[in-house]
Amino acid sequence: MTVLITAPYNEEGRKEVEKLFGSVTYHSWKEQGRAYREDELIQLLKETHAIGLITELDQVTDSVFASVPELSFVGVCRGMPSNVDVAAASKRDIPIFYTPGRNAQAVAEMFIGHVISFLRHTSTSNQWLKDGKWDSDYLQAYAKFKGNELTGKTVGMVGFGAVGQRIAKLLTAFDCKVKYYDPYVQDDHPLYEKVSLKTVFSDSDIVSVQLPRTEETLGLIDRTCFDLMKESAIFVNTSRAVVVNREDLLSVLKEHKIRGAILDVFYHEPPEKSDYEFISLPNVLATPHLAGATFEVEDHHVTILNKALKRWKVEKTLNIPTLYNKDELKTEV
Repeated sequence: MTVLITAPYNEEGRKEVEKLFGSVTYHSWKEQGRAYREDELIQLLKETHAIGLITELDQVTDSVFASVPELSFVGVCRGMPSNVDVAAASKRDIPIFYTPGRNAQAVAEMFIGHVISFLRHTSTSNQWLKDGKWDSDYLQAYAKFKGNELTGKTVGMVGFGAVGQRIAKLLTAFDCKVKYYDPYVQDDHPLYEKVSLKTVFSDSDIVSVQLPRTEETLGLIDRTCFDLMKESAIFVNTSRAVVVNREDLLSVLKEHKIRGAILDVFYHEPPEKSDYEFISLPNVLATPHLAGATFEVEDHHVTILNKALKRWKVEKTLNIPTLYNKDELKTEV
């Protein structure tokens, strides 16, 4: 039995999959610098006689499942299997595994770095220095770029899944108070305070959004939230731009109703003219969707996915936290 892997997958991980299923064919999308088209993916699956697929970017459509009836599982190296027609898989009783939290450490570290950079004016002072504007004594820069410490601040989280919890863990080193809003998190977190959405925005010095794109979250963060924020507060979004009302965020930034924003995601990627309205603002620290972009993330998704595949194949169980459609499946294997 052969498993086709088109996601970046380290050698050790491929050997583990080979041990589980018998054979691996590896054609990472990185070889061609793009995801495989539907027809290309179907051809690869047929040529390799694959019974399993491990993917990251390729669109796994109903046509893919219809064209390759031998496919028995799909592993998705993403936080959500948004590139897979899950309904089409479920009606064929095909399990879809995914890797939530694979980028939690990467995003959390970038959050800390960006917030400190914003508070200490690192980016703007760097450009000021490169532009040759330090033309007086040391007090000129000292006064112009004096900032704030992260230590002791109240940080509010909208969404408290793997990323939010990892950020909170790192913030303990800075003696920060963490408050979070997430109606789906039932676990008790004694070090952090579960509060309402309004309280997150009204009480926090820094508000961070970690939400997936769903019908429920589209435009969830709007002017009613921003109007609750302190004038000195910072808004951070490293999740999805569409969970925030565009015009409302733009207006509060232009009007300086809040101190500023740290944005790693935009309404169009690559950005269009409307996105550059945010990027060009002096009170915005913007990066091109890099929060999860570390080499280690690829190792993390290998570990998460292989653990799930081993349980499914060896233990013959569907009771796997990273099995996305387990409630729709009829058979164990």
